[in-house]
Amino acid sequence: MLNTKQQEFVDYAVKKFGTNELSVSELKEANKHFGCKYAPQWLIKNTDYKVGKSLFKLPTETSMVSNSNSKGETEKVLTTKAPETETVSEAAYVVSSLTGDIIPKKDPVFVSFGNYPDVKSIIKSKMFYPVFITGLSGNGKTMGVTQACAENRRELIRVNITIETDEDDLLGGYRLKDGQTVWQNGPVIEAMERGAVLLLDEIDLASNKIMCLQPILEGSGVFVKKINKFIKPVHGFNVVATANTKGQGSDDGKFIGTNVLNEAFLERFPITFEQSYPKPAVEEKILVNTLKSSGKSDNDFCKKLVTWADVIRKTYFDGGVDEIISTRRLVHIIQAYSIFGKKMKAVEVCTNRFDDDTKNSFIELYTKVDAGASAEQIAEQQRQADLSNQMEDDNDSESDDADGAI
Repeated sequence: MLNTKQQEFVDYAVKKFGTNELSVSELKEANKHFGCKYAPQWLIKNTDYKVGKSLFKLPTETSMVSNSNSKGETEKVLTTKAPETETVSEAAYVVSSLTGDIIPKKDPVFVSFGNYPDVKSIIKSKMFYPVFITGLSGNGKTMGVTQACAENRRELIRVNITIETDEDDLLGGYRLKDGQTVWQNGPVIEAMERGAVLLLDEIDLASNKIMCLQPILEGSGVFVKKINKFIKPVHGFNVVATANTKGQGSDDGKFIGTNVLNEAFLERFPITFEQSYPKPAVEEKILVNTLKSSGKSDNDFCKKLVTWADVIRKTYFDGGVDEIISTRRLVHIIQAYSIFGKKMKAVEVCTNRFDDDTKNSFIELYTKVDAGASAEQIAEQQRQADLSNQMEDDNDSESDDADGAI
């Protein structure tokens, strides 16, 4: 017997088209009335209802009966009755949950640098060759992959990984849709079946729950236990993972929440790119393009911001400060400047996320750069200050030694 939802569909479809033999497109059209864009899976998956190529017979018994209307006229009425049929208990299988174009758009601000040409070559080849990209936050790892796909007209499915990400999130699971239990593909299966690039963003935040990706990273496909089906990747499918660490955790606590990934999992990535921040000339071009996209121009401000960030990064890598100015943050400052029209305000609001001491030292450093000091001059001033502080510490130590001798 049909359940209530199925009977409602049958009644509506027969009333709409005046027949009980419908094509797939007509079934889809009828099911839109119930808020679903697919043909009813319980019907098209049942071979008993198929009567021809893309043609299905609704489970009805059709007869014409005579009714008398208020005028005493006789009219024919189409009635339907569901026959005794076996209930379809298995869940319908939703082949795809993605529609439309999933090719990224080209970003007019993007500037090629670092490993981008290599990433683009791998994506262009359509070979299955998993890539691991590691580097500090905000240096264009994800954007590089996105733009490589855009330039090569490749579909991209991006998944942001968290510690809660598991097999159900990645491969798919059963979902309730229109009163029916259906199988919903996960992003990994979608990418495999479409021959798309799968981007696993922030992979080092994952737990051992992502070990279901092991066979997929070998390129041999995966057997999905829940639906008893083997999924083989279409030509062009590839996996790219990005991370702030190399999957060994963050010893300095800078990237809290990152985990040590399974060695066998990491070994399935044949290549690892270490992404650095762009060189000053490239970074300056990025900022100029960003400002230009808002209809403004200030090359001098862009150059000073790059100089400022360069000094901070050198100090950071020397252990002088605990924070860093990323390329992303420079872009944020430029965007703030295009909105507020004030340089110092843009710098201040975009450095407020740091603690007071760090923020104040960053702003003080920018005022020096804004006054015309070069990176070399600032570095020399810092060296002299460090030397002076060292001499004061030595003098204090000698004085303490003398007091102790007395």
